[in-house]
Amino acid sequence: MSFKYIDLFAGAGGLSEGFIRAGFEPVAHVEMDKAACYTLKTRVAYHYLKKNSQFDIYISYLKGEITRSQLYSKIPDELLNSVINLPIGAENNSAIHKAIETQLKGQTVDLIIGGPPCQAYSLVGRARSENGMKGDHRNYLYVHYAKFLEKYSPKLFVFENVIGLLSAGNGKYLSNMQRLFEKKGYEIRKFNVEANNFGVLQKRKRIIIIGWKQGLNYIVPDLLTIKINSKYAVQALLNDLPKVQAGETAARFTKYRAKTNEYLTNTAIRNGINILTQHIARPHTQQDKEIYRIAVNKWNNKRERLNYNDLPERLKTHQNRKSFFDRFKVVAADEAFSQTVVAHISKDGHYYIHPDIEQNRSLTIREAARLQSFPDDYFFEGIKEGIVKTPAFKQIGNAVPPLMAEAIARQLFDILNK
Repeated sequence: MSFKYIDLFAGAGGLSEGFIRAGFEPVAHVEMDKAACYTLKTRVAYHYLKKNSQFDIYISYLKGEITRSQLYSKIPDELLNSVINLPIGAENNSAIHKAIETQLKGQTVDLIIGGPPCQAYSLVGRARSENGMKGDHRNYLYVHYAKFLEKYSPKLFVFENVIGLLSAGNGKYLSNMQRLFEKKGYEIRKFNVEANNFGVLQKRKRIIIIGWKQGLNYIVPDLLTIKINSKYAVQALLNDLPKVQAGETAARFTKYRAKTNEYLTNTAIRNGINILTQHIARPHTQQDKEIYRIAVNKWNNKRERLNYNDLPERLKTHQNRKSFFDRFKVVAADEAFSQTVVAHISKDGHYYIHPDIEQNRSLTIREAARLQSFPDDYFFEGIKEGIVKTPAFKQIGNAVPPLMAEAIARQLFDILNK
C-alpha cells in the first residue's frame, strides 16, 4: 500500500528522501529557494528513471554528458511540476493549494512533513541577531503549517526543527505551536532526538513533533528508543575519497580512491554506482590555510581544539575576541561523530576543516553531504563548471539527514499500515 505525503519547507529533500525509502509517495514538495527546487527536481528525475529502467540517462547527467534541461526533458511534466517553487505564506498559499490539488487529482493526503526555516529558533541565529530574532516573520511560519493541516486533514504529520525551539521566546513559540496543532484536531508527541542515534556520523540534535488526528487512537512509538549505534568513526566517510587540494578544480565526476566499506554500503551512501560527483574543495587564503595547519596539528598530535585567541596575533583578524572561540574546528576522523553541519558552512569552511593536513582545506560538498548521510548519487544543484557555489553547501547544512528521516518514516509507515 502506498501512502501519500506533502513536504512543506522541503529544502533539498533530505526528510523526503527518508520517507521515499520507507515506501511513502510524495505528492508535492513546496520550497522557496530556487537552487533547492532544482535539486528536488533532479531527485525526482533520479527516482523516475530508476523506477522505469532508464537509469543510464541519470548516469549520463552525473557524468556531464547531457544538460539539466535534457535530463528534465525525459521526465513527465506532471512530476517536475510537483516541485512548487513558492514561499509559503498568505500571498502564495492559494497558488500552492491549486498546484497541489492538480497533483492530488481528488486523492487524499495521508501525511504532511516538514519544518519551517530554523534561523528564527536556532541558538546561533539568535546570538548573531541584534534583537535575538524578535519580530522575524519566520517565527510564525508554523501558523501556515497548521493551515495546511486544516486544509488537507492528514492522518499524521511530522514537524522538524532545531533544538533551540525549546527556548525560543522562553518557550512561547513551542507552547503556542502545540496549542495550535491541538486546536486543528491533532494529538501530538514531542521528541528531542540526536542524529547519531540513527546511524548518522554527526552530532545533530533536533526536535521532532509527531501529530495524529484525534480519535484515530494511534500508538506513536517512542523515537528515543531507536538506537542504531554505529561502530564506525568519521573516517569511514572520508577514506575512500580522492585527495584534493583547496581550490582544486575537478572534472564533473571522478573515481573513488578505494573500495567501499561496510558503513558506506549499509547506509547506501555508496550503492554500487562507481561515479563520484561534487567532490570539490573551495579555495582558501594562505592565512586560512596556515590556521588550518595549526588546528589540524593541535588535534592530531595533542587532541586539543584550537582556541582562536591562542593564534599568533598576525593571524587574528576577527574583531570578535569574546565569543566563537572555536570558529576554526577540525572534523575529527577518529571520533564517533562530527560536529553539527549547519547552513553557515556555505559562508566559509573554517568550522569544518579536513583532518588530513596534506590536503589542508575544508570539507568538499560531497564530504559534507556524506556527514548528513546523503547518498553519493544525490546531486545538489548550485555548482557550475566545477567551481564551488554556496547554494549546495547551504542546502546540505539546512537538510534533515536521510538516515534519520528513514528510521522515523518506517515507524509511521507501520502505524498507517496497521
